[in-house]
Amino acid sequence: MEVEIGKVTHYFTHLGVAVLSLTDGLKLGDRIHVYGHATDFTQRVSSMEVDHHSIVWVKPGDNVAVKLNQPAHVHDLVYRIVEENLEPTA
Repeated sequence: MEVEIGKVTHYFTHLGVAVLSLTDGLKLGDRIHVYGHATDFTQRVSSMEVDHHSIVWVKPGDNVAVKLNQPAHVHDLVYRIVEENLEPTA
């Protein structure tokens, strides 16, 4: 399952970093799906910064810089992939 958490507001090609405007929280280790007209990939969040300081989580309403494995574009949507626990319950 995927939950929309924000959109790309800027992409720094030379750094491979996107600035995301968030409508929901995000933390290191979350899997995200970046999707747009010419973009469609998933990755795990391995590096985030706010005001050039490394952080481990951000809250809704924050703008955060995230290192991406592939190029993104302004207005691309960002989804968090909710990994459901498939273990049976007793």
